[in-house]
Amino acid sequence: MPMLTEAPTSAALESPVEADAAAETMEPCSVSSETIASRVEAVLLTSDRPLTASRIAETIAQAVGGAIEDAQVESAVASLNEVYDATGRSFRIERVAGGYRMMTRPEFGAVTAATARARDAGRLSQAALETLSIVAYRQPITRADIEAIRGVACGDILRSLLERRLVKIVGRAEELGRPMLYGTGREFLEAFGLASLKDLPDSRELRQG
Repeated sequence: MPMLTEAPTSAALESPVEADAAAETMEPCSVSSETIASRVEAVLLTSDRPLTASRIAETIAQAVGGAIEDAQVESAVASLNEVYDATGRSFRIERVAGGYRMMTRPEFGAVTAATARARDAGRLSQAALETLSIVAYRQPITRADIEAIRGVACGDILRSLLERRLVKIVGRAEELGRPMLYGTGREFLEAFGLASLKDLPDSRELRQG
């Protein structure tokens, strides 16, 4: 999301005393509470970090002119949350780290997590995609077998796929040393929009493509 930045003002060129005097004489903002609420919403939607009421008020004041009080921002947040609650929105404004931030409701956590995993899956490197494909088609499979197929070490790549929950440990092989077996789970299916592993493209179709 784009970062919010302060626009330069003439007060920045004045002395501290002159700036304080200008702040004291600034006319109160005459815009309606609904307008302030919509601007509070816009500010929070475009911020990727929590913002204090003062920071939000300052940003809105720069845009509409006049002074915005912290209390007006807090009232706007309360009004917005009432609307979100009444209309069953999947998000609301929460206090986080001393500021306000748009947050998805906990009951939608599974959906947003799946979306994040899908986004991460789309950013996988070629090496990670190759490793993941081997696991998906040959599971359960050991790390040694994966490396034998790819011809290179894949420890770091496997750790990355495990962290993203695209690959998981599904057991141990019945051979010397009992090496771990890797496979895929529900998160892999969600990330690639598959109902089951049966929906994977046939390997012969891939070669023909």
